[in-house]
Amino acid sequence: MKTFEFTIEGMTCGHCVMTVKKELSALEGVTVNEVVIGRAKVTADETKAGAEKLTQAIEEAGYPVSAVKQEEL
Repeated sequence: MKTFEFTIEGMTCGHCVMTVKKELSALEGVTVNEVVIGRAKVTADETKAGAEKLTQAIEEAGYPVSAVKQEEL
């Protein structure tokens, strides 16, 4: 398991937060810890959802990811 923290561009309101949270929550093996404007923090089983898959989900929701931090649990 790893914790990922994403810096996300273009989020401006609560709707943006809910959209990103919904996309990340739909992924298998992912626990959403926090989503706020400009940032998301999740814990994920890398065998099911790694940094690339998580980034893709956020970007498919319409918000570009500008940075990713990873921390081993």
